[in-house]
Amino acid sequence: MKVTVFGIGYVGLVQGAVLAEIGHDVVCVDVDEQKVRNLEQGIIPIYEPGLEALVKENYSAGRLKFTIDSASAVKHGEVQFIAVGTPPDEDGSADLQYVLAVAETIANNIENHCIIINKSTVPVGTADKVKDRVASVLFQRGRTDLSFDVASNPEFLKEGSAVSDCMRPDRIIVGTEQASTEEVIRDLYAPFNRNHEKIIVMDVRSAELTKYAANCMLATKISFMNEISSLAEMLGADIEMVRKGIGSDPRIGYHFIYAGSGYGGSCFPKDVKALIKTSEQLDFDAILLKSVESRNNDQKSVIFRKIMNHYDGDIAGKTFALWGLSFKPNTDDMREAPSRVLMEALWKHGANVRAFDPEAMEETQRIYGHRKDFSLCGTKEEALKDSDSLIIITEWQSFKAPDFEQVKDQLKAPVVFDGRNLFDPKVMLKKGFTYVSIGR
Repeated sequence: MKVTVFGIGYVGLVQGAVLAEIGHDVVCVDVDEQKVRNLEQGIIPIYEPGLEALVKENYSAGRLKFTIDSASAVKHGEVQFIAVGTPPDEDGSADLQYVLAVAETIANNIENHCIIINKSTVPVGTADKVKDRVASVLFQRGRTDLSFDVASNPEFLKEGSAVSDCMRPDRIIVGTEQASTEEVIRDLYAPFNRNHEKIIVMDVRSAELTKYAANCMLATKISFMNEISSLAEMLGADIEMVRKGIGSDPRIGYHFIYAGSGYGGSCFPKDVKALIKTSEQLDFDAILLKSVESRNNDQKSVIFRKIMNHYDGDIAGKTFALWGLSFKPNTDDMREAPSRVLMEALWKHGANVRAFDPEAMEETQRIYGHRKDFSLCGTKEEALKDSDSLIIITEWQSFKAPDFEQVKDQLKAPVVFDGRNLFDPKVMLKKGFTYVSIGR
């Protein structure tokens, strides 16, 4: 099938590459000419395990192409994916200007029946807005004879495992009430649907809400555990033991119940805000969602408060080694990362930071490279040198079994602030460390 994908970000690039991998003829279009040229040279704009090889192989095979020529891209596709960004507006609502701009582009260039599949995370009712925009442009073109349909097909990709999630989806949500559109989308995704039924068809608005509901549910689990972790500290309990105890209940499960330094990234913070804003527009008080957001915002400062408590409120002139910069492992994404809140608080109080991350160094350099109180180090061991203590804020695999004697030798004092509960407090005590973690 001939497929056009608008937007070459996390969603568009991964979806396009995976569809090409299973044999579809995919054209990805973006307004960023440099990004397109880089991709044609094998330079991938994001770090995502497995993505580089997938893109290069399918580009070389001719199944995956990149262009800035939106007119030719529209004419190529039997289906048109919208996978552009929906950044939060100033009031927290999702900004739909890019989605609607793509809708106009498609409407200005289609010559035959068109199926538009919205892959972007958008508020409920966006499909109707896209449909209205396309119809308006077709009317202006004098081409009301052209038929089209707008479907919702939200993504459920996790940064760090997006390729795997896309290749082996646990569900494929399709929002449409047109039997012909459902048939086309079933054909598109047929290779993923052979072992057992993964496609769930529903009305468009339910599909749009399903995406927000899923992310907000996961964010709620995280904020709930972070709230319980504070109670655990006050009550003399261990949140890690509590996690194992409740996770063994199959109604709860072990996923997303780790206490830590709060969630970040491009999805959870934005989607919680957007659904709160939607609720406000409906005069509905989203009490729970507001609490989820509030708890998460506060949780990003928990480690900083522990640091200030340890040093009696005076960290001016001190240097901290920081392991982890990305908002989660296996990505270079710094959006809404807890590390940013922590570093900015440390700098505000006169401290210096020596940081290392396996993948997010270039992005961090872009954001903070101008600071004199900040150093990016080539290895995690280098970050320890001349530092007063170590802070761990992202749970990369390479941080989970360090040479503790080397850590102790390099630091000015054997003090570790662990925002991800990577180690056993009793073991750390035996090794001679002052160990401060979350909820224990």
